[in-house]
Amino acid sequence: MTSLHGLRVLIVENDELNAMLLQLQLEGEGMLVTGVAPSVAVALQMLEEQQPQLVFLDYWLAHGETSCPVARQLCLQGIPFLVATGMDISLLPEVFDAGIKLAKPYTGADLANALKQALALA
Repeated sequence: MTSLHGLRVLIVENDELNAMLLQLQLEGEGMLVTGVAPSVAVALQMLEEQQPQLVFLDYWLAHGETSCPVARQLCLQGIPFLVATGMDISLLPEVFDAGIKLAKPYTGADLANALKQALALA
């Protein structure tokens, strides 16, 4: 799978503004955003219901929650993902080694490149 056009993607992000901006960027790349999950519980439910082809994770979610449980489920299901964080990406837990790591802030070109790398893992 190499084309981003029409690819179903789920966003796991608790900040509404960041999620909206990311959705615009992904749709600009031709992707279909199936939903935005603000928490682990909602993300796991949406994974089951929507069966995305790619998932974009923010590492830190609301209330001190991280997206680690979602990353573990994605690994089990073989769904490619990328994770974005403002912290040093070398400090991310090992489960994220299965995906593509993106350091914030990033450019549109960085995002497009990371998406293509994530798809290459599929």
